[in-house]
Amino acid sequence: MTLHGCASGDQKPAESQKTDSPPTKTQTPVFDGERAFQYLTAVVDFGPRNPGSAGHDRCLNYLAATLRGFAEEVRLQTFTHRGYLREELHLTNIIASFNPKNESRILLCSHWDTRPRAERDRDPSRWDEPMLGANDGGSGVAVLLEVASLLKKSPPNIGVDIVLFDGEDYGLEGDTPNYLLGSRHFAETKPSTHAPRFGILLDMVGDENLEIFKEEHSLRYAPDIVSLVWQTAADLGYPQFINQPGEAIIDDHLPLNEAGIRTIDLIDFAYPDESHRYWHTHEDTPDKCSAASLEAVGTVLTHVVYLQEP
Repeated sequence: MTLHGCASGDQKPAESQKTDSPPTKTQTPVFDGERAFQYLTAVVDFGPRNPGSAGHDRCLNYLAATLRGFAEEVRLQTFTHRGYLREELHLTNIIASFNPKNESRILLCSHWDTRPRAERDRDPSRWDEPMLGANDGGSGVAVLLEVASLLKKSPPNIGVDIVLFDGEDYGLEGDTPNYLLGSRHFAETKPSTHAPRFGILLDMVGDENLEIFKEEHSLRYAPDIVSLVWQTAADLGYPQFINQPGEAIIDDHLPLNEAGIRTIDLIDFAYPDESHRYWHTHEDTPDKCSAASLEAVGTVLTHVVYLQEP
Protein backbone atom coordinates (compact mmCIF):
# COMPACT_ATOMS: atom_id res chain seq x y z
CA MET A 1 0.00 0.00 0.00
CA THR A 2 1.14 3.56 -0.52
CA LEU A 3 0.11 7.02 0.41
CA HIS A 4 -2.24 8.64 -2.07
CA GLY A 5 -0.29 10.14 -4.91
CA CYS A 6 2.91 8.19 -4.27
CA ALA A 7 3.77 4.53 -4.24
CA SER A 8 5.41 4.91 -1.19
CA GLY A 9 -6.89 -0.62 27.49
CA ASP A 10 -8.43 -3.63 25.73
CA GLN A 11 -11.79 -4.75 26.92
CA LYS A 12 -12.41 -8.39 26.05
CA PRO A 13 -16.05 -9.45 25.54
CA ALA A 14 -17.18 -12.25 27.80
CA GLU A 15 -17.60 -15.66 26.19
CA SER A 16 -21.22 -16.78 25.90
CA GLN A 17 -23.05 -20.04 25.42
CA LYS A 18 -24.06 -21.05 21.90
CA THR A 19 -27.79 -21.49 21.33
CA ASP A 20 -29.97 -22.27 18.34
CA SER A 21 -31.27 -18.71 18.19
CA PRO A 22 -29.75 -16.17 15.78
CA PRO A 23 -26.50 -14.64 17.05
CA THR A 24 -26.81 -11.49 19.12
CA LYS A 25 -24.18 -9.18 20.50
CA THR A 26 -23.76 -11.27 23.66
CA GLN A 27 -23.47 -14.46 21.61
CA THR A 28 -20.65 -13.26 19.41
CA PRO A 29 -17.78 -15.76 19.68
CA VAL A 30 -14.62 -14.61 21.43
CA PHE A 31 -11.69 -13.68 19.22
CA ASP A 32 -8.38 -14.99 20.59
CA GLY A 33 -5.52 -12.56 19.98
CA GLU A 34 -2.86 -15.03 21.11
CA ARG A 35 -4.07 -17.59 18.61
CA ALA A 36 -4.08 -14.93 15.89
CA PHE A 37 -0.49 -14.07 16.80
CA GLN A 38 0.41 -17.74 16.37
CA TYR A 39 -0.97 -17.53 12.85
CA LEU A 40 1.15 -14.44 12.24
CA THR A 41 4.34 -16.16 13.34
CA ALA A 42 3.46 -19.29 11.35
CA VAL A 43 3.13 -17.20 8.19
CA VAL A 44 6.37 -15.29 8.84
CA ASP A 45 8.23 -18.55 9.48
CA PHE A 46 7.90 -19.36 5.78
CA GLY A 47 10.24 -16.45 5.08
CA PRO A 48 9.60 -13.73 2.50
CA ARG A 49 6.41 -14.39 0.52
CA ASN A 50 7.17 -12.41 -2.60
CA PRO A 51 5.90 -14.00 -5.84
CA GLY A 52 8.32 -16.57 -7.24
CA SER A 53 9.97 -17.34 -3.91
CA ALA A 54 10.02 -20.65 -2.07
CA GLY A 55 8.32 -18.98 0.88
CA HIS A 56 5.51 -17.83 -1.38
CA ASP A 57 4.83 -21.38 -2.54
CA ARG A 58 4.99 -22.89 0.95
CA CYS A 59 2.78 -20.23 2.47
CA LEU A 60 0.20 -20.63 -0.29
CA ASN A 61 -0.11 -24.32 0.56
CA TYR A 62 -0.41 -23.53 4.26
CA LEU A 63 -3.08 -20.86 3.83
CA ALA A 64 -5.14 -22.98 1.44
CA ALA A 65 -4.97 -26.02 3.74
CA THR A 66 -5.82 -23.98 6.83
CA LEU A 67 -8.84 -22.33 5.23
CA ARG A 68 -10.05 -25.66 3.83
CA GLY A 69 -10.25 -26.82 7.43
CA PHE A 70 -12.66 -23.98 8.21
CA ALA A 71 -14.65 -22.99 5.13
CA GLU A 72 -17.30 -24.84 3.15
CA GLU A 73 -15.68 -23.77 -0.10
CA VAL A 74 -12.12 -22.70 -0.92
CA ARG A 75 -11.10 -21.64 -4.41
CA LEU A 76 -7.64 -20.72 -5.66
CA GLN A 77 -7.85 -17.97 -8.27
CA THR A 78 -4.61 -18.21 -10.25
CA PHE A 79 -3.32 -15.62 -12.70
CA THR A 80 -0.01 -14.39 -14.11
CA HIS A 81 1.73 -11.04 -14.33
CA ARG A 82 4.82 -9.97 -16.26
CA GLY A 83 7.58 -8.94 -13.84
CA TYR A 84 10.16 -6.21 -14.17
CA LEU A 85 12.70 -8.67 -15.59
CA ARG A 86 10.09 -9.91 -18.10
CA GLU A 87 9.62 -13.04 -16.01
CA GLU A 88 6.16 -14.55 -15.63
CA LEU A 89 4.94 -14.26 -12.06
CA HIS A 90 2.45 -16.90 -10.93
CA LEU A 91 0.00 -15.35 -8.46
CA THR A 92 -2.91 -16.77 -6.49
CA ASN A 93 -5.86 -15.22 -4.68
CA ILE A 94 -7.31 -17.50 -2.02
CA ILE A 95 -11.11 -17.29 -1.73
CA ALA A 96 -12.85 -18.97 1.21
CA SER A 97 -16.64 -18.95 1.40
CA PHE A 98 -18.75 -19.52 4.51
CA ASN A 99 -22.47 -20.18 4.20
CA PRO A 100 -21.99 -20.05 0.42
CA LYS A 101 -25.68 -20.42 -0.51
CA ASN A 102 -26.71 -17.34 1.44
CA GLU A 103 -27.23 -14.41 -0.94
CA SER A 104 -26.70 -11.85 1.85
CA ARG A 105 -22.92 -11.64 2.04
CA ILE A 106 -20.03 -9.54 3.24
CA LEU A 107 -16.39 -9.57 2.11
CA LEU A 108 -13.36 -9.65 4.42
CA CYS A 109 -9.93 -9.38 2.83
CA SER A 110 -6.22 -8.81 3.21
CA HIS A 111 -3.07 -9.36 1.15
CA TRP A 112 -0.78 -12.27 1.93
CA ASP A 113 2.25 -11.53 -0.23
CA THR A 114 5.32 -9.56 0.86
CA ARG A 115 7.45 -7.01 -0.87
CA PRO A 116 10.32 -8.35 -3.03
CA ARG A 117 12.54 -5.47 -1.89
CA ALA A 118 13.06 -3.35 1.23
CA GLU A 119 14.11 -0.01 -0.21
CA ARG A 120 13.23 1.87 3.00
CA ASP A 121 15.69 -0.13 5.09
CA ARG A 122 18.43 1.75 6.90
CA ASP A 123 21.03 -0.53 5.30
CA PRO A 124 21.27 0.27 1.56
CA SER A 125 23.10 -3.01 0.92
CA ARG A 126 19.86 -4.86 1.78
CA TRP A 127 17.45 -2.82 -0.32
CA ASP A 128 17.17 -5.56 -2.94
CA GLU A 129 16.42 -8.30 -0.40
CA PRO A 130 12.76 -9.40 0.05
CA MET A 131 11.23 -8.56 3.42
CA LEU A 132 9.43 -10.75 5.98
CA GLY A 133 6.33 -8.55 6.30
CA ALA A 134 5.07 -9.52 9.75
CA ASN A 135 2.73 -6.53 9.89
CA ASP A 136 2.61 -5.62 6.20
CA GLY A 137 1.19 -8.85 4.80
CA GLY A 138 1.05 -11.00 7.92
CA SER A 139 -1.20 -9.23 10.42
CA GLY A 140 -4.34 -9.01 8.30
CA VAL A 141 -4.01 -12.67 7.32
CA ALA A 142 -3.58 -13.66 10.97
CA VAL A 143 -6.78 -11.88 12.00
CA LEU A 144 -8.75 -13.41 9.15
CA LEU A 145 -7.55 -16.95 9.88
CA GLU A 146 -8.75 -16.62 13.46
CA VAL A 147 -12.05 -15.15 12.23
CA ALA A 148 -12.35 -18.13 9.86
CA SER A 149 -12.00 -20.53 12.79
CA LEU A 150 -14.87 -18.74 14.56
CA LEU A 151 -17.07 -18.83 11.46
CA LYS A 152 -16.52 -22.59 11.37
CA LYS A 153 -17.49 -23.09 15.02
CA SER A 154 -20.38 -20.60 15.10
CA PRO A 155 -21.91 -20.03 11.64
CA PRO A 156 -23.24 -16.45 11.31
CA ASN A 157 -26.61 -15.39 9.95
CA ILE A 158 -25.10 -14.21 6.66
CA GLY A 159 -22.63 -15.44 4.08
CA VAL A 160 -19.00 -14.40 4.45
CA ASP A 161 -16.23 -14.49 1.87
CA ILE A 162 -12.64 -14.21 3.04
CA VAL A 163 -10.25 -13.30 0.23
CA LEU A 164 -6.47 -13.22 0.58
CA PHE A 165 -4.98 -11.19 -2.26
CA ASP A 166 -1.63 -11.88 -3.88
CA GLY A 167 0.68 -9.35 -5.50
CA GLU A 168 -0.44 -6.30 -3.53
CA ASP A 169 3.08 -5.10 -2.78
CA TYR A 170 4.99 -6.03 -5.95
CA GLY A 171 5.48 -2.62 -7.57
CA LEU A 172 8.40 -0.25 -7.38
CA GLU A 173 7.68 2.96 -5.50
CA GLY A 174 5.78 5.31 -7.79
CA ASP A 175 4.69 2.54 -10.16
CA THR A 176 1.08 2.26 -9.05
CA PRO A 177 -0.09 -0.08 -11.90
CA ASN A 178 2.20 -2.80 -10.50
CA TYR A 179 0.58 -2.67 -7.06
CA LEU A 180 -2.73 -4.28 -6.03
CA LEU A 181 -2.39 -7.06 -8.60
CA GLY A 182 -4.59 -9.57 -6.80
CA SER A 183 -7.42 -7.20 -5.94
CA ARG A 184 -7.40 -5.79 -9.48
CA HIS A 185 -7.71 -9.30 -10.92
CA PHE A 186 -10.45 -10.22 -8.45
CA ALA A 187 -12.42 -7.07 -9.24
CA GLU A 188 -12.03 -7.46 -13.00
CA THR A 189 -13.13 -11.09 -13.05
CA LYS A 190 -15.80 -11.22 -10.35
CA PRO A 191 -19.21 -12.51 -11.52
CA SER A 192 -21.88 -9.86 -11.84
CA THR A 193 -23.90 -11.84 -9.31
CA HIS A 194 -21.24 -11.38 -6.64
CA ALA A 195 -22.53 -8.31 -4.83
CA PRO A 196 -21.55 -8.22 -1.14
CA ARG A 197 -23.36 -5.61 0.93
CA PHE A 198 -19.91 -4.28 1.95
CA GLY A 199 -16.27 -5.23 2.35
CA ILE A 200 -13.62 -4.66 5.01
CA LEU A 201 -9.92 -4.73 4.14
CA LEU A 202 -7.26 -5.33 6.79
CA ASP A 203 -3.69 -4.12 6.24
CA MET A 204 -0.98 -3.36 8.79
CA VAL A 205 -3.22 -3.98 11.81
CA GLY A 206 -0.68 -5.70 14.07
CA ASP A 207 1.44 -2.70 15.12
CA GLU A 208 2.15 -2.84 18.85
CA ASN A 209 1.30 0.88 18.99
CA LEU A 210 -1.92 0.47 17.03
CA GLU A 211 -3.85 3.58 15.99
CA ILE A 212 -6.38 3.19 13.17
CA PHE A 213 -7.73 6.42 11.73
CA LYS A 214 -10.65 6.69 9.30
CA GLU A 215 -8.94 6.27 5.94
CA GLU A 216 -9.92 8.98 3.46
CA HIS A 217 -11.06 6.80 0.54
CA SER A 218 -13.10 4.68 2.94
CA LEU A 219 -14.93 7.77 4.14
CA ARG A 220 -15.68 8.71 0.55
CA TYR A 221 -16.87 5.31 -0.68
CA ALA A 222 -18.56 3.81 2.41
CA PRO A 223 -19.00 6.32 5.24
CA ASP A 224 -21.78 4.26 6.80
CA ILE A 225 -19.52 1.21 7.11
CA VAL A 226 -16.79 3.37 8.65
CA SER A 227 -19.36 4.60 11.18
CA LEU A 228 -20.52 1.04 11.90
CA VAL A 229 -16.99 -0.18 12.61
CA TRP A 230 -15.91 2.79 14.71
CA GLN A 231 -19.14 2.76 16.72
CA THR A 232 -18.67 -0.96 17.37
CA ALA A 233 -15.12 -0.29 18.55
CA ALA A 234 -16.35 2.47 20.83
CA ASP A 235 -19.09 0.26 22.25
CA LEU A 236 -16.52 -2.45 22.99
CA GLY A 237 -14.05 -0.02 24.52
CA TYR A 238 -11.19 -0.25 22.01
CA PRO A 239 -9.34 3.09 21.82
CA GLN A 240 -7.12 1.85 18.99
CA PHE A 241 -9.83 3.04 16.57
CA ILE A 242 -9.26 6.80 16.44
CA ASN A 243 -12.38 8.83 15.71
CA GLN A 244 -10.62 11.18 13.27
CA PRO A 245 -10.08 11.23 9.49
CA GLY A 246 -6.80 9.75 8.29
CA GLU A 247 -4.71 9.82 5.15
CA ALA A 248 -5.74 8.53 1.74
CA ILE A 249 -4.03 5.20 1.09
CA ILE A 250 -3.66 3.38 -2.22
CA ASP A 251 -4.62 -0.14 -1.16
CA ASP A 252 -6.66 -3.18 -2.20
CA HIS A 253 -9.97 -1.52 -1.32
CA LEU A 254 -9.71 0.82 -4.32
CA PRO A 255 -10.22 -1.78 -7.10
CA LEU A 256 -13.07 -3.27 -5.07
CA ASN A 257 -14.81 0.07 -4.72
CA GLU A 258 -14.33 0.78 -8.40
CA ALA A 259 -16.01 -2.58 -9.12
CA GLY A 260 -19.02 -1.65 -6.99
CA ILE A 261 -18.07 -3.41 -3.72
CA ARG A 262 -18.21 -0.70 -1.07
CA THR A 263 -15.10 -1.47 0.97
CA ILE A 264 -13.26 0.27 3.79
CA ASP A 265 -9.60 -0.05 4.74
CA LEU A 266 -8.52 -0.69 8.34
CA ILE A 267 -4.87 0.32 8.35
CA ASP A 268 -2.33 1.88 10.69
CA PHE A 269 0.12 3.30 8.20
CA ALA A 270 2.18 5.03 10.92
CA TYR A 271 4.33 2.00 11.71
CA PRO A 272 5.40 2.25 14.51
CA ASP A 273 4.74 6.01 14.45
CA GLU A 274 4.79 8.88 11.99
CA SER A 275 8.45 8.10 11.19
CA HIS A 276 7.22 4.96 9.32
CA ARG A 277 10.65 3.52 10.10
CA TYR A 278 9.55 -0.14 10.02
CA TRP A 279 7.51 0.15 6.81
CA HIS A 280 9.10 -1.58 3.80
CA THR A 281 12.17 -2.51 5.85
CA HIS A 282 13.70 -5.64 7.32
CA GLU A 283 12.53 -4.43 10.74
CA ASP A 284 8.95 -5.49 9.94
CA THR A 285 9.20 -8.55 12.18
CA PRO A 286 6.84 -10.23 14.71
CA ASP A 287 8.44 -8.50 17.72
CA LYS A 288 7.05 -5.20 16.39
CA CYS A 289 3.51 -6.63 16.51
CA SER A 290 1.27 -7.69 19.38
CA ALA A 291 -1.52 -10.11 20.14
CA ALA A 292 -3.42 -7.28 21.85
CA SER A 293 -3.55 -5.28 18.61
CA LEU A 294 -4.71 -8.29 16.61
CA GLU A 295 -7.34 -8.95 19.27
CA ALA A 296 -8.66 -5.39 19.16
CA VAL A 297 -9.15 -5.53 15.40
CA GLY A 298 -10.39 -9.10 15.38
CA THR A 299 -12.92 -8.55 18.14
CA VAL A 300 -14.40 -5.48 16.45
CA LEU A 301 -14.50 -7.28 13.11
CA THR A 302 -16.14 -10.35 14.63
CA HIS A 303 -18.85 -8.26 16.26
CA VAL A 304 -19.56 -6.47 13.00
CA VAL A 305 -19.98 -9.83 11.26
CA TYR A 306 -22.22 -11.45 13.87
CA LEU A 307 -24.50 -8.44 14.25
CA GLN A 308 -25.42 -8.58 10.55
CA GLU A 309 -28.93 -9.75 9.74
CA PRO A 310 -29.80 -11.59 6.49
